[in-house]
Amino acid sequence: MKPTVITMPGDGIGKTVLPEAIKILKAAGFEADYVHADIGWEFWQTQGNPLPEKTLELLTEHKIGLFGAITSKPKDNASEELDPALKNKGYVYFSPIVGLRQHFDLDICIRPCKSFKGNPLNFIRRKNEGFEEPLVDTVIFRQNTEGLYSGVEWTNPPKNVRDAFETHPKMIKFKDVPGEDLAISSRIMSRNACKRILQSAFEYAEKFGYKNLTVCEKPNVLRETSGMMLDEARNIAKNYPNIEFRTTNIDAQMMWLTKNPEDYGVLVSENMFGDIISDGFAGLIGGLGFACSANIGKEVAIFEPTHGSAPKYETFNPSIINPIAMIMSACMMLDHLNESDKAIKIRNAIAKVIEEGKVRTYDMIKLRGSQDVLKQGACTTQEMTDAIIKYV
Repeated sequence: MKPTVITMPGDGIGKTVLPEAIKILKAAGFEADYVHADIGWEFWQTQGNPLPEKTLELLTEHKIGLFGAITSKPKDNASEELDPALKNKGYVYFSPIVGLRQHFDLDICIRPCKSFKGNPLNFIRRKNEGFEEPLVDTVIFRQNTEGLYSGVEWTNPPKNVRDAFETHPKMIKFKDVPGEDLAISSRIMSRNACKRILQSAFEYAEKFGYKNLTVCEKPNVLRETSGMMLDEARNIAKNYPNIEFRTTNIDAQMMWLTKNPEDYGVLVSENMFGDIISDGFAGLIGGLGFACSANIGKEVAIFEPTHGSAPKYETFNPSIINPIAMIMSACMMLDHLNESDKAIKIRNAIAKVIEEGKVRTYDMIKLRGSQDVLKQGACTTQEMTDAIIKYV
């Protein structure tokens, strides 16, 4: 039977790049029924809910989703843009992609960062004479539902919350801070979630031949939460003697990734740190136009590029956006559905187009995003898709 894929273009350029990925999937011979689902800023403005219940029902039934991009704004801005009929009725904006991760417990986020030969945006470094371009092939496993993104936070915390926090001796410095001047965000991690992300990461490293796995945390400061992740990693590492186990601090890792990025295979972090480090590695392979990801739970899986909605580009006609991150996310979906032969075909086609260098989006030739880039040699979004299809 053909799978049913729930397509959620979302906001901004998500509406542009997702259809391009579907063209590529069809060209590679992947047969599926595609069902559109609503999500995003429009539904926040008109319904007070950027993640409609019907979308949750479709994903519950069909288990697989392709997601484009989302617009998120700070609390006050979000409230201002609500339909006047919905204002002051208790609606609070919450990111729908974070909502999807938590609703379906999509606790494993996988973000591959692999450089393509010939990409002019690849990281290079100076040698004694000239420059060298190390191959970056790092896969970040980000714990996707806990940590600082768990959403347990307050401004002017209620008395029972404040009293609980003040049982900790280090809260003494905040004792005289008025409630309205106090904001608290909690970094909550559970042992089972740590075990699951670490086990998945070690299995991935073994399956795909990565020589090392690094836990990137901050246990010297965040002793309890990072400490739990590190303790569980050491226990699980004993079962994988052929994979070198390492640990780094997030701040040091951000420095080292521009010194020796080729030394890192699989890397595991909590939610916030994983978000940071995956964007850092994405910068070494060409930026967010090449950054794909998977959000995987025990039943439901959703695949998305990690770039934002970039709303200023939505109205460009023709579009100039780089669709490769979305296409690579679709390849991750194919892997998940045991259609890796088609995923390999698409990735090889992308590699050929990039190495050939005849068709490049504006970011690949280091131009500022405007309609004028087409006169300076940049291709359109659709021309990049067509070039990839030619090799598929």
